[in-house]
Amino acid sequence: MKKVFAKRFAHQRRKKRVRKKVWGTPERPRLSVYRSLRHMQAQLIDDTQGRTLIGVSTLDPEIRAKIKTGGNRKAAEELGVFLVKKAKEAGIAKVVFDRSGYAF
Repeated sequence: MKKVFAKRFAHQRRKKRVRKKVWGTPERPRLSVYRSLRHMQAQLIDDTQGRTLIGVSTLDPEIRAKIKTGGNRKAAEELGVFLVKKAKEAGIAKVVFDRSGYAF
């Protein structure tokens, strides 16, 4: 139990360190990616207003129709293509990647 707590604490510390340096604006929002064993989700976040500009997930019907499972490399590629398409429609060309303490 102590080892699990230490891992979670270390992850939270890394996440805080990254978030101090990474800041999203309306012109260049922060790209936050979350991956579980079954699904993935990505958000473009404007930190100046504190709101999500675009959010996509492997649970979205457009992506779900193209993939078999939501937690593999093929699903990540489809998610990325769909996110880029939605971002270009919104007029977003550049983002800042927030790795959230993970080693991506």
